[in-house]
Amino acid sequence: MTRSWLATTLIRGLAGLTIGFALLAPGMASAEPASDFTLRDIDGKSVSLSELKGNVVIMSFWATWCGPCKEEMPHLQKMYGDLKDQGLTVLSIATDDARSASRVKPFIKKNGYSFPVLLDRDSTVIGTYNPPKTLPYTVVVDQKGEVVKRHSGYNPGDEEELRHLVDELLSGKAPPEAPASEG
Repeated sequence: MTRSWLATTLIRGLAGLTIGFALLAPGMASAEPASDFTLRDIDGKSVSLSELKGNVVIMSFWATWCGPCKEEMPHLQKMYGDLKDQGLTVLSIATDDARSASRVKPFIKKNGYSFPVLLDRDSTVIGTYNPPKTLPYTVVVDQKGEVVKRHSGYNPGDEEELRHLVDELLSGKAPPEAPASEG
């Protein structure tokens, strides 16, 4: 093995790594297809993500025991009320287990939430989208069925950034940040 061959091989390898990292830079990554699933809503009706292709979908994973989740929900309801006729669907996905799942429907009815509420009792769907299962967890899927945003947690003001992204998607503009970014 000659030094020039080794140097050439190392340079080619580093160049490939540099190109690979450049492709992952913000604004350059491609969106990932959203994994399809079917869950039952709080009234027992089956709902599949694939049925909603053509809409912008916000999947909000939450639980009745999660304080920040409950803080976020009125903002999701307002956005849903404002934009559902323009093509927005909010899927509120309760991750309560069998012990606390009975609290979901009364909580939703008491607060007057009208978006679809699905039950992920065995945490299959949240495990697909968010293996650490942190709550709340939000995933935005565009009209083509691709994940364009992931967000863990809730802080006041997060809803403004989410609304801006949804408005951009509904108007047909490209998302302002890198697809599938955490934030």
